[in-house]
Amino acid sequence: METAIFAIICAILLLVGLVGVVMPYLPGIPVAWLGLFIYAIGTGWERISVTTIIVFAAITVFALLLDFIAPLLGAKKYKASKWGIIGASIGLLLGIIIFQVWGIIVGPLLGALVGELIAGKPAEQAFKSALGTFVGFIFGSLMKIVLILVMAGFFIVSLF
Repeated sequence: METAIFAIICAILLLVGLVGVVMPYLPGIPVAWLGLFIYAIGTGWERISVTTIIVFAAITVFALLLDFIAPLLGAKKYKASKWGIIGASIGLLLGIIIFQVWGIIVGPLLGALVGELIAGKPAEQAFKSALGTFVGFIFGSLMKIVLILVMAGFFIVSLF
């Protein structure tokens, strides 16, 4: 019975973590990791090992860093200026406020575009830089989804 409670808590936190990938108000990866951690402790480390939790903790830290770095790498690849990167950051914040979930996608793209235009880049180059920032953001999000699905896989396997 007690194991079932920890399994339910873990499953809920994994789902909340998955939602957190697209909802910026929720720290998706740390929440998913917390679910796995609680389950591991609750089952006396019998179903999920300390080593597994430590490895996922390290990957979680890496994913958090990737969250900040991926859009920058995308922007750098497409030669975005500091104004484009600043615009993407402001666009993300404003996009979330104005467009909610869609703002996560639209905000950085429009923000980077405006930033690049302010920096004096021609419209075509500004759009390419904005697109690079967007591609970096999408890549980071996909990586977080994969990580949470791997965590969920470990959890599901541990149930049997």
